[in-house]
Amino acid sequence: MPEGTRLPETLRLAWYGRDGKDLPDHRLRLEVVLKRPHGNLNQSGFRYEDWLFRNGFRATGSVKSVAPEPGLACGWHCEYRAWHQSVAAVVEDWFGEAEQFPLIASLLIGNRGHLENAHWETLKATGTIHLVAISGLHLGLVAVAVGLLGRRLLLLVPSGWVSVHQGRVAVFALVMLCSLAYALLAGFTVPTRRALIMVVVGGGYLLMAREASAWQPFVAALFLVLLLDPFAPLDQGFWLSFGAVAVLLLVFAGRVSAPGWLKGLVLAQFAVFAGLWPVLSHFGLGQPVAGLLANLLAIPWVSLVVMPVLFVGALLSVLSGGGLSGFAMVLMDGALALLWGWLEWVQVLDWPVPGGGKVAQSGLLALVVVVMIRLPMPGFRPAAFAAIALWSLAALYHRDPVNSSVAVPEIRILDVGQGLSVLIRVDDKVLLYDTGPEVKGVFSAADSVLIPELSARGIRRIDHLVLSHADNDHSGGLPVLLDTFDVVRISSGEAGELSGSLDGLRLVRDCPAVAEHWGGLELAFWQAPDARAGNDASCVLRVSHGLSDTEIWLTGDISDGVEARMLADPELDWFNRQPAHRLVLAPHHGSKTSSSESWVETLRPDQVIYTAGYRHRFGHPHPEVTARYRQAGARALNTACSGQIAITLPATGPEIEEIRHSAPFWVAAPGLARDQCNIP
Repeated sequence: MPEGTRLPETLRLAWYGRDGKDLPDHRLRLEVVLKRPHGNLNQSGFRYEDWLFRNGFRATGSVKSVAPEPGLACGWHCEYRAWHQSVAAVVEDWFGEAEQFPLIASLLIGNRGHLENAHWETLKATGTIHLVAISGLHLGLVAVAVGLLGRRLLLLVPSGWVSVHQGRVAVFALVMLCSLAYALLAGFTVPTRRALIMVVVGGGYLLMAREASAWQPFVAALFLVLLLDPFAPLDQGFWLSFGAVAVLLLVFAGRVSAPGWLKGLVLAQFAVFAGLWPVLSHFGLGQPVAGLLANLLAIPWVSLVVMPVLFVGALLSVLSGGGLSGFAMVLMDGALALLWGWLEWVQVLDWPVPGGGKVAQSGLLALVVVVMIRLPMPGFRPAAFAAIALWSLAALYHRDPVNSSVAVPEIRILDVGQGLSVLIRVDDKVLLYDTGPEVKGVFSAADSVLIPELSARGIRRIDHLVLSHADNDHSGGLPVLLDTFDVVRISSGEAGELSGSLDGLRLVRDCPAVAEHWGGLELAFWQAPDARAGNDASCVLRVSHGLSDTEIWLTGDISDGVEARMLADPELDWFNRQPAHRLVLAPHHGSKTSSSESWVETLRPDQVIYTAGYRHRFGHPHPEVTARYRQAGARALNTACSGQIAITLPATGPEIEEIRHSAPFWVAAPGLARDQCNIP
């Protein structure tokens, strides 16, 4: 990089091969390899580039070397991060031996890096992720506790020393100071900053001591959040936070008499449960019914026991210079162990998490339920609870087995990185070819891409799951898909190995020998007769649409040797005629060992599609392969650049859409040219 080039202020770097080495200091000189932010891009599911943009990362990369540079200037942001890291080190030194240390670090300083997959699974299943994300609940507790303490302290001041207004100002200042201190201690994350704004605005309205609608501070806080962070609506947390507050205001604001604490807690839980369902539906998420039970005890326990114990324990440890940290750790561990035991017990009940259904329907029912809870008319609240119960049971146990239909056949090549997954739909029938990769604890194409994508399209049943072969980048998501969808039939080029990986619980058939006809599509299969393992065992699928005279070839990872056997197969008539439109997914992601000259010249596709990872170490597609297809007249696309590629098949011919072309500006970044993805 030329000297003097201005770098983005925030980078996301990976340090591979560090072998347990710690950073020597927060003032460092790094040798790094940078690249533009990039991630898998599909219409539904998690978008890594959205996350990078929201968190301020304008470039990613890897660290090649690290050297301390004590003389470098360090701005306030750098100093704050260094201070927060030192606090995290002290917290780990004092309480790191606690069994519940991951929760201690999360709730005390906002450090969720110690939480493992098992923690997240429990929190997700019980609808309690909000408990470990320091936000409105936690800062609100601090504000209320400090406010009550401040009022008590004012009673000790002799009468006449301070006016009523001066006392309110003093309490307000104390509340704001403590809330800011906790926000800084918690890492000053986006949810924490949002909650701090709510506390400041709410406290300001209380300070004015005027008769005002409770909706005024709500609207003021909403306006201020959007003014300071215009892209806040990109966060699910924004909608969930303000949605929950709006529901609670609708239920409790303006009541003549306040309900008791127990009654209020139950009302609040049912109202938030119903009110947030349409928000979760919009994001393609389910509403865990177990969360109703889990939060009824978890929220008051965290509010009245866990957080006070954590704060008092931390304060005692600080005042004693760490001398009482062992005693504090025992108290913290005990309080959190009871909480976690409760959540695990609720999780063991194994209540399913129903999907949200249609946003309009769930929104209408949510509004009806919340209004019924709000109105004081006799019998309305029991009716509201009954409505929630019936609604939840219906969502839990009624899964419409009928898929939504498509007007014309469509094929979607999903962006799963270095791997393959293709969704084929005709009418209400669904075929899924391969499931993409899974790296345990790091990335699952099934969780991140396939399940959100299929669910968003109203797919409940996979009629035929075809796994080209058993390699992880083609079959890694199989167990997750079987747990999520009704899969009618499974076929594979390596049926025996995949059946064994499932402990024989599901029958995996061999690559079909007979073509199938779905509506206007013909699905024809082929496998090399003498290949039963590895890439060359791939089950090849040819999708033919007679009305538009189009063929789409899904070739798995076959090598040039299998290509030659396929070309020479006397019983195969696929090469007898050239259709008007032929699209080919390059074998083995465009590897040099596939797409031989004879194969490319015989097929002469109009379009070749590479399913390769962005700047992947394998270097797919290989330049020699791209040159062959280019010389044969094929136009090239790559999921690494295009994201998900959608092909619809009207009678006039195939229509191809690259999802990146319709992506927002921070995803379709200027300069992301095809040559950066090895596309000629």
